[in-house]
Parts: sequence; structure tokens; C-alpha cells
Amino acid sequence: MKSWKKYAGFYVFVCAAAICGALLLSHAGTAAGTVAAARELPPVVVIDAGHGGEDGGARSCTGVQESGINLEIALRVNDLMHFLGMQTRMIRTTDCAVYTEGARTIAEKKVSDIHNRVRMVEETPGALLVSIHQNNFPEGKYRGAQVFYAKTDGSRELAEQTQRYLAAQVDPNNHRECKAAQEIYLLRHVNCTAILVECGFLSNPGEEALLREAGYQKKLAAAICCSVIDYLEAQNEV
Repeated sequence: MKSWKKYAGFYVFVCAAAICGALLLSHAGTAAGTVAAARELPPVVVIDAGHGGEDGGARSCTGVQESGINLEIALRVNDLMHFLGMQTRMIRTTDCAVYTEGARTIAEKKVSDIHNRVRMVEETPGALLVSIHQNNFPEGKYRGAQVFYAKTDGSRELAEQTQRYLAAQVDPNNHRECKAAQEIYLLRHVNCTAILVECGFLSNPGEEALLREAGYQKKLAAAICCSVIDYLEAQNEV
């Protein structure tokens, strides 16, 4: 595997540029190439864009669906991870759900979809899961990214670090703390290090506008990537 340290200069440049809003990454979309692995089980960052297809997730105050913003941010995370020499797997790369053919009702499709997401993570050797979502609340005053973590080894450490990076690099006024996932099915049923990032509140007009901006999405992606790679480096996995 290409060590990310060979690209340390690029890493610093890309993250700093993203933080300043000047990172000019174009979507590589469904880039299928992966980095050759020299380790027996190289880390594979599994990137999950929440919802998709007919399941749009939350709807913003202007009518924008969560699933589309999730995918845009997830693709940016994937592009940056690839640029830094990391191996990734995306749960979805288009506006689709991942339920099994034959599921008919909405309930059946949702159950099939979440089960397939768990399966895709579990069948990936060396997986580390990052799930991308957006928050929503009846009142529009709440804002700020928040990270949730699984009970698995390393998840809390990664979540705490990611929460710090999001505050430092994206929104210094965000004083939220990461939380254990109590009712998030995906995080409760995977066995790898896993976090879910609620990137902001679609119910907050100001934050919703930011979440739709390419520059802000790049900041979020850079903070998430920096955190994951620093975590893996601390574990001597890259």
C-alpha cells in the first residue's frame, strides 16, 4: 500500500486549502481504482451516504432532501481519501437505495436497505465506517455538526477527534460533543470502528444554505478525512 506519509505534503496542502475554502477537488464520482495493499489487512474506509432513492431522509427548510447532500459530501470524502492514497468503499455512488430486488413495500425496502448496508460493511476486510447524514429539528435555531459512535473499539476515540476537527476547521462556534449511538441501527450492528457524522441542521436556514455550498462541503470532507487519517496513523495502520 502506498503509505500516506509519502503524500504528507499533499495532505497538509489539501486539508489547509479545504479549510480556507480553496480546495478545488472535482467529483471523481464512482472512481473504482484502489491503492495496492502491502499489508495483510489494509484499512478500508467505508463511506456511507445515508438514505437515497425514494428514501430522501430529512427535508430542508427550502425543500432540499437530505439524501442528495449526504451523497455530495460522501463523494468529496471519497475523492480526498483517494487523493491521499487511502483505500475506500462507497455504499452508494448515485441517488439510489440499496435494498434487495424483490422488496415491495416501503417498510420492506427500508429494512432490506439497512441490512444490506450492514452486510457491505461487515464483508469488507479492515473496514472503518464513516456514515454521512444531516440533522433536522422542528425548531430552526439549532445548528452544528455532531458525531455519533458505535460501541466498537476505537469508535469513541475517532468520534471525539472528528468532533474536534469539525469545530476547529469548519465551525469554531460549534460546542457540541460527540455521543454514543443509542438507536442508530447501522452503528449498533457493525463490528468495526464506526462513526456517523451529522454534518449540520437542515432545519436551520443559515446552516442549510451552507450545507448546499460546494466550498462548505469541501471543508467538512477535509475535516473528516484529516481526522480519519490521523486516527489510523495513531493506530499504526497507515
